Amino acid sequence: MARKRGSEEASSLEHRCPTQRLTPSGTMLLKCRCNCSIASKLFAEMPEKDLISWNSMIDGYVKHGRIEDAKGLFDVMPRRDVVTCATMIDGYAKLGFVHQAKTLFDQMPLRDVVAYNSMMAGYVQNKCHMEALEIFNDMEKESHLSPDETTLVIILSAIAQLGRLSKATDMHLYIVEKQFYLGGKLGVALIDMYSKCGSIQHAMLVFEGIENKSIDHWNAMIGGLAVHGLGESAFNMLLQIERLSIIPDDITFVGVLNACSHSGLVKEGLLCFELMRRKHKIEPRLQHYGCMVDILSRSGSIELAKNLIEEMPIEPNDVIWRTFLTACSHHKEFETGELVAKHLILQAGYNPSSYVLLSNMYASFGMWKDVRRVRTMMKERKIEKIPGCSWIELDGRVHEFFVDSIEVSNTL
Repeated sequence: MARKRGSEEASSLEHRCPTQRLTPSGTMLLKCRCNCSIASKLFAEMPEKDLISWNSMIDGYVKHGRIEDAKGLFDVMPRRDVVTCATMIDGYAKLGFVHQAKTLFDQMPLRDVVAYNSMMAGYVQNKCHMEALEIFNDMEKESHLSPDETTLVIILSAIAQLGRLSKATDMHLYIVEKQFYLGGKLGVALIDMYSKCGSIQHAMLVFEGIENKSIDHWNAMIGGLAVHGLGESAFNMLLQIERLSIIPDDITFVGVLNACSHSGLVKEGLLCFELMRRKHKIEPRLQHYGCMVDILSRSGSIELAKNLIEEMPIEPNDVIWRTFLTACSHHKEFETGELVAKHLILQAGYNPSSYVLLSNMYASFGMWKDVRRVRTMMKERKIEKIPGCSWIELDGRVHEFFVDSIEVSNTL
């Protein structure tokens, strides 16, 4: 129904546009946004196809995840430009085909900033943060290209995920020397990077140095305070937003509620939730409810948390149920927890965490026969826990390690 409605809308817009102003390429791009099949048919019927037409059709395929169709056009098109290659790189990366994206990137005779940004963004999307930094270094040293704001936002994100404070301060100095404006996305990325690299002090200095702060800057700072367990500071920042008559958004309240959850601030969390709903008329989303369930559950208010879940106007996801189950185990609410755990396994049998939580809860009560039963069930259903991966910086070097592994790899 939605696709049909989109096609009708596209046709309506096409008929309303003067024919002399709407090129075949423009018509095709308009169709692409609504229905790729219509665009493909239109493209095939075009007597003459210019570069914009080819790029538009490839972009349409990429946006719909049809990378093989995009590659088919890419291989036969008479002429390509940087936009063509950047679009394909983006398409490969979004589907996780990083090797194909890099191969295409290496084959490009000329690369501009857009191409480099596409490759770096592709690496970051696929958690290849070290490789993104290498591409940035290559862009500067070998290609002699100057990065734009988008480049730096991507690189700051990579550094944030690596947690390298030394690299963070170097990049910050670079940005200051190049006199980039911090009032937009770049300032937000800087605050986020420092927070994730463990220096809330650096994040606060950046925040305080930005003159014209948008709500995005406030949200980034609140999020950083939440990560560092500074719930009271995050809540006070919300009060400051109120005093300055700045309009918060739903992300603001996710950040503050998350901070209250981490710091055990029940009263402040409840006040924040009511402020969001009653004063700012923001309808809570799953993230807001998840934070509130966590706040109430951690404090031992199991019944209140259960009531909140049951009264939710939207279907609670398995994350909310697992949060509640963890609290039931911690606060020895066995009967309630067991019912929820069995519900989770029925709802999301593929998720190993539900089984592990139920097993852990049985173990906390010394019910070893039930622990073995759950573990046997996991083996029969071939459900395994996936080991986590982390980085830590020691003496100027980053070490990567995996849970359940004795091997540690040195990286940068």
